Amino acid sequence: MINIKNDVKDIKNELVEIRRDIHENPELGFEEFRTQGLIIDLLEKEGIPYKKVAKTGVLGIIKGEGKGNTDKCIGIRGDMDALPIEEKNGCPYASKIKGRMHACGHDAHTTILLGVAKVLNKNKDKFSGTVKLLFEPAEETTGGAAIMINDGVLESPNVDCVIGLHVAEDVEVGTIRIKNGMVNAASNPFKITIKGAGGHGAQPSATIDPIVIGANVVSALQGIVSREISAVNPAVVTIGKFHSGTAQNIIPEEAVIEGIIRTTTPEDREFAKKRLEEISKGVSASLRGEATVEIEESYPCLINDSDMVDIIKEAASEVLGSQNVIEQKNPSMGVESFAYFAMARKSAFYYLGTGNSEKGTDKPAHSRFFNIDEDALELGVEIQCTAALNYLTGK
Repeated sequence: MINIKNDVKDIKNELVEIRRDIHENPELGFEEFRTQGLIIDLLEKEGIPYKKVAKTGVLGIIKGEGKGNTDKCIGIRGDMDALPIEEKNGCPYASKIKGRMHACGHDAHTTILLGVAKVLNKNKDKFSGTVKLLFEPAEETTGGAAIMINDGVLESPNVDCVIGLHVAEDVEVGTIRIKNGMVNAASNPFKITIKGAGGHGAQPSATIDPIVIGANVVSALQGIVSREISAVNPAVVTIGKFHSGTAQNIIPEEAVIEGIIRTTTPEDREFAKKRLEEISKGVSASLRGEATVEIEESYPCLINDSDMVDIIKEAASEVLGSQNVIEQKNPSMGVESFAYFAMARKSAFYYLGTGNSEKGTDKPAHSRFFNIDEDALELGVEIQCTAALNYLTGK
């Protein structure tokens, strides 16, 4: 019998120390060399085999040595990278690196996965099967998940399923939020370059004004969501940048528009990309300009598997009580690189509550004031361990 709760309580102070160490020393995507070293040091102390993957990521492997002969294998993911934000928290463990901050809780995710490693490795003689520890770099940028998969982290032995979590300041500590099916949108960043013919601002008739063309393109693009995608399918076309010109009295030759497409079905994703290109080029041509369109293939939709959701719900109910397992009603238009794992294997992703207004941990993620209630660390470890063991033992 594994007493997970007591084992986690035994390392609570260590979890806080690890998280604060990582928080003080934030690293951006694919620059997480110090964090990678910290992870490796702990795995080596625990005698857990590991290898470096995706440049700054780590794969750890715990093989159960208990009775039984299961070949089941579960992956547990924790991301590692920080954001280019100047921290304004007055806490004693605030970032020591100017202009960098763990403003999204990845320091907590890494810490929780390290806690899982310690607890499961301590009890490996009490279960059979394999647990793969997936420490992912660069979630905030290009996403390390796809690179990790290409590096073979889901093979040898084959991973059957993957679970992951994200801290959430809008979920009260002591609760989780989880959703069946679509959890996060897909993302397609884009860039539209409009070519015109520049000239004097006092003689617009002698020019082809790319700013006017661009303004018409921006307006026309809003019809994709409002008039061409089903109203029951959430979607977004957002313009975040519009750059053109050098002076008030000069009509420039070029305008550059950048933004994102967010969609929640594969069909809408392909349709929105197609229409964005058609509208940009068509409107530009009608106003005597020319547009080139670049659309990136970024994160796909994150879709939870219903069986894996049940495993998380059961584990969280054991740890927190079923009344503290909250159903998420609608998908988020945010994106999450865990989606690559969810595309490759049956998966479940959920939100671990860290919000506490009395402690000031209810400030939004990606803000200078983001922080977590550290009481959530041990809860995250306990839920992840319970879910993994329930899966491996067939409970």
